[in-house]
Amino acid sequence: MFRAEPRAAGRTAVDYERRMLRRDRTLAAALLSACAAIVLLWPYTSVVVAGPWSILSVTVIVVIVATGMLVRLIRGGRFADGALPILAQLVVGAGALTLLLVPQGALLGIIPTGTTVSAFGRLAVQALDEVRFGTAPLADTPALRAVLAVGFALATILLDQLISARYALPAIILITAIGAIPMIVTLGDANVPWFVMLAVISLFLLRHSVRHDERHPRRASVGLAVTTGAAAIAAALVVTPVLPISSTWVGVGTSTQLDPSLRLGEDLRRPTPFTVMTLATSAASAPYLRIASLSEFDGSTWSPDDGDVQAVTDGFGDPDWTEQIETVQSRTSIRITGISGSWLPVPYAATKIVGMASGWQIMPDNRTVTSAIRDAADEDYTVTSEVVAPTLEQIQATRATPADVEVPDFIAETAREVTSGATNDYDRLIAMQSWFRSEFTYSLDAPVDGDFDGTGTDAVEEFLQVRSGYCIHFSGAFALMAEALDMQVRIVVGYLPGSMTDEKRGDETIYTVSSDQLHAWPEVHFAGIGWVPFEPTASLGNPTGFLPANTGGGSVSDPTLPEPSATPSSGPSTDPRAEQDPGASQTPGGDSLRRVDPGPVVLVGAGILFVLLVPMLVRLGVGAARAGRARRGDAAAAWQEVRATLVDLGVSVSDADTPRTRGAALVERGADPAAVDALVDAVERSSYARVATATGDLSRSVRRVTAQLRRSVDVRDRVTARLLPRSLVATRDR
Repeated sequence: MFRAEPRAAGRTAVDYERRMLRRDRTLAAALLSACAAIVLLWPYTSVVVAGPWSILSVTVIVVIVATGMLVRLIRGGRFADGALPILAQLVVGAGALTLLLVPQGALLGIIPTGTTVSAFGRLAVQALDEVRFGTAPLADTPALRAVLAVGFALATILLDQLISARYALPAIILITAIGAIPMIVTLGDANVPWFVMLAVISLFLLRHSVRHDERHPRRASVGLAVTTGAAAIAAALVVTPVLPISSTWVGVGTSTQLDPSLRLGEDLRRPTPFTVMTLATSAASAPYLRIASLSEFDGSTWSPDDGDVQAVTDGFGDPDWTEQIETVQSRTSIRITGISGSWLPVPYAATKIVGMASGWQIMPDNRTVTSAIRDAADEDYTVTSEVVAPTLEQIQATRATPADVEVPDFIAETAREVTSGATNDYDRLIAMQSWFRSEFTYSLDAPVDGDFDGTGTDAVEEFLQVRSGYCIHFSGAFALMAEALDMQVRIVVGYLPGSMTDEKRGDETIYTVSSDQLHAWPEVHFAGIGWVPFEPTASLGNPTGFLPANTGGGSVSDPTLPEPSATPSSGPSTDPRAEQDPGASQTPGGDSLRRVDPGPVVLVGAGILFVLLVPMLVRLGVGAARAGRARRGDAAAAWQEVRATLVDLGVSVSDADTPRTRGAALVERGADPAAVDALVDAVERSSYARVATATGDLSRSVRRVTAQLRRSVDVRDRVTARLLPRSLVATRDR
């Protein structure tokens, strides 16, 4: 009995201070972890279309952070910052992800099983393909949603552990590394709001680290944290806008990755098209621009050609056409503004290219330009090309190069039916082109289930029955039908001719090419003529047709001919300009109004508002925690909240004041004497009594005193105290 009283006194004098510090640290760490994880997530809103993925990811972040906080508050002691919070977060996170993403096959819909693991594995593989072959912004698919949620869950667990252990620098590096990935891989815009958010959260992380670290002098550490954070914010505002990444600063994803595959659907469905390049040409209209060609078909996928490459100085090789075939030379200057990738768009058939950076090479087999070390972003170059223009009699008299390929019976039978009235290969191809353009409809709403969004034989058979789709369906079906007729064919990925502007460069007309003009079309090889393009896609592009010799010969798409009507027809059209998709948004310079997607603007505004409100939110959270402890009779927490309010309001506070001295000063400022006396009495009992005694609910007294203190200052100081609370960076009242 004699030794019990000193132990009680020890717990009163020391343990309550430790509990208070641990609670403050745990709550602050949880708030910072949640904010840091959201800052880490923010840049991905520019590369993934707005949708449920962001809400799902934020939900998982909150659940994981809350789990770690509760474990640390409940458990305490030496297990509070050990393996127990990590284990709890992994278990709860796995359950939350299972419940939200793949509850089928899980025990009670929340406990993962082998089926759950297999499902996540399939989603991961699918998401990897979507990222590899897609273009930014990617669609919010279930696969991508799952991978993002899992990734952010793991990143949040790691961030939470680093912040709880007060490792500010590794946490800042982690946020920066993961958050910068979207801008790095897409060569996208310099996202200034995100850099500001990063600077602000870095300031709070540094402050939290030094504030709860007993090994460093508090005042010196606070000054270092504030100075470092201010320098980071200044660097974000001053340096970031001049980074040579992009011309815009809001970071909403105005760049697209060139993709030589036929997975064009998601890029064509992007909500708001933007200009990807401008060009000036000496011809009367803009040409098609090719990126790559695909010749190998394995039954489900067309693969990009992988031929030999040679230096640009070696040229594009010998011409595919003979001297008897007429050609028309043109010159096209191209400036890339919204594309990245290892291919340069060029017109066909290119014969010379100048002006681009070193490191580019030519693939003479398909007359494309590629590089293993360069990127197309911001390139500016000029291409000389030859438009091959045989007469109608010349191409009708020439057989297409044979191709020994087996095609499913349904596709082969359809090809024979459509071309039954033609007597030569060219007329057969024109019959197929006219059939597709007159009997099919163009639609970006074609179903994607069952891989209908591809060009495999199953997808082509379904397309021939549905008779609705977009360019990859038309080009894939045309190519297989041409192969069924024993013709050598390939598919080209590139861009439709651009939209004419009012600008001129000398005698050359300026055109703009939009992201939604990404296109695919088939080409068939004729001996002595070369690769001849066809345009089966309904309502788009330039349908191929050649004129008889008695009219002067050449193609009806010859750029020297005048522009007739743009109305699609069942036969060869003479319109040399690309017809716009009626359902697509028009690019600048078009006649239709362009619909503005408010999503990026809303996200940027919400992010800026979030950054501005972070100090206030953190202060409210800390105040709420103290109020909760004051309600349970914690006099130290109640007195600390009163002091913090004084600091926020800019009132001078001396740590040398006794509770009674400070209480008298509070009464002089208009605080209720009874409420102040209750707080002073509770603090004195807690600080000086040999045995701790219950003090009752102190939260009402705290609310009354702090409210009267705020009314004692003018409105400007009151608003400043709310938005920029000084107590978050002030030294602790000891």
